[in-house]
Parts: sequence; C-alpha cells; structure tokens
Amino acid sequence: MTQKEAIKIFEERKVRTIWDEEQEKWYFSIVDVVEVLTEQPTHQGARNYWKVLKSRLIKEGNETVTNCNRLKLQAEDGKMRLTDVADVEQLFRLIQSIPSPKAEPFKIWLAQTAPERLEEMQDPELTIDRAMEQYLRMGYSESWINQRLKSIEIRKELTDEWRHKGLKEGVQFATLTDIITKAWSDKTTKEYKQFKGLKKENLRDNMTNKELILNMLAELSTKEISETTNPESFPEHEDVARRGGNVAKEARLKLEAETGKKVVSPLNAKSIRSIEKVKENKQD
Repeated sequence: MTQKEAIKIFEERKVRTIWDEEQEKWYFSIVDVVEVLTEQPTHQGARNYWKVLKSRLIKEGNETVTNCNRLKLQAEDGKMRLTDVADVEQLFRLIQSIPSPKAEPFKIWLAQTAPERLEEMQDPELTIDRAMEQYLRMGYSESWINQRLKSIEIRKELTDEWRHKGLKEGVQFATLTDIITKAWSDKTTKEYKQFKGLKKENLRDNMTNKELILNMLAELSTKEISETTNPESFPEHEDVARRGGNVAKEARLKLEAETGKKVVSPLNAKSIRSIEKVKENKQD
C-alpha cells in the first residue's frame, strides 16, 4: 500500500488523512472527524467520545466499526501512532451515529474529497490552487500565503532528500526538524509552539513572514548540505541539520542586530490576521 499523509481542513478544523494510491481513496482519522462533529474542546475529549461510541457500536454488531483500519498518523507530539481510520463510505455510515448540526455540511465536504485528489493527480497545479483557497478562507493575506506555499515546496524537497538517504518518517524526521528549529530559533519545536500559545496547531501556519523565510533558509540549507556531504549515519544527519539551522541563525542574528527587533515572535495566526485586518482598514 503506497500512502501519503496529508491534512484536510473543514471549517478551520484539521482532519488527518492518508491517501492510498493503490485503492485511490482517502482514509480519515475517526477521532479528528468526531472532534469536528461533536465540537469537543480537546482532542482527548474526542478520543473519549469515540472510545465510548466504538464500544457501543461493536456491541450492536456494527460491521462498519469492525472493518475500520488502524494506520499510523502523526500525533500531537510529532510521533507516528496507530489511529483508527475510515474511508469515505465508512465515515458516511459512522456519521449517522453522531448527532451533530455539522453532519450534513461535513458529508458534502467529504463527498468532494476523493474527486479532488484524482483531479490533483492529473493536474498538480490544482493542489496549489486549493491550498491557496483554503488559506484565504482562513483569513490569511496573499503575501503570507505565497510565503507559506513556498515553504511547503522547500520542506518537501528536504523530506525527499531524507527519504532518498534512507531515513524514516516519524521519529527521525521529527528529531531532525527539532534540531533545525532549535539551531536557528534557539527554541525546540515544543518551546516555539508554547511561546506562540499553540497546542496541536501547525507551527508554520502560525509563523510571521520573517519566521517563515528564516525557517525556509534553514531547511533549504540543510538539504543543500546533505546533498553535498552525503551523510550516512543518523548522527551525521543530525550534524547536517544543526549546520543548516545555523546558516539561518546567522541571518537571524544579523537582521536583529540591524533592526533591533526580535525575529522569533509570540504572534500566532489569530493575532497576525488581526493585525493585517487593522492595516487593511487603515488603508480603506
């Protein structure tokens, strides 16, 4: 089974998914769907809700639950953990067991997912267009979105390089990413998210333009150094990650010295959008 993990957005809520290229279908994290439909305030609340519902449905002999798969998806801590997943057809059946005013709009959104993926495979530019549409709906500015899309491209080039060198997604990718982040920003990924008041939100989605640019420089530098030095052992990859991050750190320190302003900011997506709205209103 060839799989590609992705994040889908429904009304600003993230749903973890995996695309199965052989079967040409999406598998969705059931806990994430439950969180969307029940509007649980925490991910743990959604897990508890699904645990109780799953137990009840199994006792009732529900075949949909019995046939659900468990696949590894990235958890809040960055590690790959086995998670209950369901395809579109299975989710339609499960949704009937969850009373929610969001059930119908979610079904419509769900029905559009698989065809969109097939279209994107035929025309990759649609992926970029739809990503931009999603960010625009979430209130981001076009200038920020352009930076974010570029950062996605550079991140993919880096992870492709890691895969080419035989590294594994999950713990190894997360460890190297943490080293890069720490090297250029002086904060681990966890510390950076706490600094911005984030929990399970994507850190890059909550970076300012300056932060995105320096993070891109760090990841681009890591990829270039890796291609040049051809690290073999994981400790060698860790060293490359530090060196790549340090390239961006030097740029960060130089910029801070020239401007007297800190680059690493407590601003998150919500506060960034608020500031941009104020600027737009002043211009009007």
